[in-house]
Amino acid sequence: MTPSHSAARLRVLPRPITDDGDASRFCSSCAFSDACCAVGYGKPELLELHCLVEHVGPFRAGEHVFRTGDPFRAIYAVRAGSVKTRLFDRDGNEQVLGFYLPGEVVGLNAIYPEHFPCDAVALEDTQFCRFSFPAMSALAARQPAVQQHLFRMISKELGAVSLLAGDHSADERMAAFLIDLSNRYAARGLPATRFHLSMSRGDIANYLRLAAETVSRVLGRFRSQGLIALEGRELVLLRESELRDMGASLLPD
Repeated sequence: MTPSHSAARLRVLPRPITDDGDASRFCSSCAFSDACCAVGYGKPELLELHCLVEHVGPFRAGEHVFRTGDPFRAIYAVRAGSVKTRLFDRDGNEQVLGFYLPGEVVGLNAIYPEHFPCDAVALEDTQFCRFSFPAMSALAARQPAVQQHLFRMISKELGAVSLLAGDHSADERMAAFLIDLSNRYAARGLPATRFHLSMSRGDIANYLRLAAETVSRVLGRFRSQGLIALEGRELVLLRESELRDMGASLLPD
């Protein structure tokens, strides 16, 4: 199948959103669902955790979830939609720090020094589960599964592999970026080879430290090579293994 034929078949994908699950299980996008299910915990065992959850949103595209310098009181688990984090330098230039997808937690980098070190901005209609961090910390001290998963999330946030490290080509950075998104969607049971790019070309370029024109050229080249199909922001990975090989030096082992 040619890239043009594949692109023609693309349809706008619905954004992932879940409810709270049933009476025993948390919703599939819950940031704690994997850890809780792995040890046989559900809502009855973790009633305290469930009671900590406050659903907030939707935040519309461009709205702030929190701003640089705001006091740190809660962490935000993306329930539906997506978010970018950013800073502005002294000259007022935006620096995109990262993107967060359903099931991922925003705000862990604010634990110390107890205020948010960046802005979090919704990229589309986005809903969250908000957890009071003081209450979460107290619960973690009593529930080993919650404590271990919280530490794991903090460790992952601190040790996230940067797609900017080293002297890599634009093709390598873009391939790694797309495969990283694929891996993260797959981890939440969402489609891994067909998804919506909620971030703009400009945001992707800013994050990868590339020119916006370079991002457009690379995506166009990937499309012409049959690596991806792309229509607007709806993307399909057609030859995932080749993209994975291309970005391998920037991806975790």
